[in-house]
Amino acid sequence: MPPGSIILINGASSAGKSTLARALQKQLDEPFWHLSIDHLRDSGVLPLDRVRAGDFSWKSMRPAFFQGFHNALPAIAAAGNNLVVEHIIETSEWLNTLLKLLGPFDVFFVGIHCPLAELERRELARGDRRIGEARNDFETIHKFVTYDLELDSTLPAESNAAAVIASWKRRTRPLAFERMAAK
Repeated sequence: MPPGSIILINGASSAGKSTLARALQKQLDEPFWHLSIDHLRDSGVLPLDRVRAGDFSWKSMRPAFFQGFHNALPAIAAAGNNLVVEHIIETSEWLNTLLKLLGPFDVFFVGIHCPLAELERRELARGDRRIGEARNDFETIHKFVTYDLELDSTLPAESNAAAVIASWKRRTRPLAFERMAAK
């Protein structure tokens, strides 16, 4: 079975990555899995009650959690599954890890941007994020990457999804991941 393709969405906390991923799933001509850290967190995979109680240190668990997530992506795609992955690529080290792990795959890299005031409004309205995460992401995550496509998340998700699909269908090599890996 041929490996799956990957649409990787990078954006700040509360930037609209999940909303875009769901819109993509509705519009894409082929089935795509939607994967994110939030899915693992919300599924009960992590012993969050014990982390909150202080039995386990999230700071100690976090590196292995993210490494496991990163390592799972090529395994799922190699099995022939197309993926829409949403992520907050926090560091250049994480980017380098993903460049190596996903190098053999067709990765279309999408940056989703949102004005800081709107990010902070969304973060507060959600109530499930540490206040300040969106600002920190806003100030860092787009500085060390190159994208195939960049979007404004204040536009309708359906329009952004259509733009991703149109760009993805006419993509040419080398893609952003290939160009970054070559540096």
